Amino acid sequence: MKNLLRQNRQFLLYCVIGFSGVGLDFGIYSLLVKTGTLDYQAANATGYASGTLLSFFLNAKFNFRVTDKIALRLLSFFGVALLGYFASAATLQLLIGHFGFDQYLSKAATLFVVVGLQFNLNRLISFRKS
Repeated sequence: MKNLLRQNRQFLLYCVIGFSGVGLDFGIYSLLVKTGTLDYQAANATGYASGTLLSFFLNAKFNFRVTDKIALRLLSFFGVALLGYFASAATLQLLIGHFGFDQYLSKAATLFVVVGLQFNLNRLISFRKS
């Protein structure tokens, strides 16, 4: 078990850090939808961007431990996040817009769509050692 944890440390820490970003994302999304401030797609974009920014800084410092080329890495991280956002937006459109599912459960379902994609792209691109 210890060996398995050691081998998957980076992914597990990415997920833990991701939960903090997801928490911020979901909190902002829920607040904006509940108050009627924004529709679900605009609220999704706002929450997603906030969670992505938090995740970048936590991953850079604690997981991948990179300190060089921060602006370029941030740009790359947001490019990967944009791919994840499009997958998230398409999933929301399908679940809410087409099938009429609950807005909150649908938002939670989007998380499963993007985690693996974003981890692998960020590991290979955004946080690649120089």
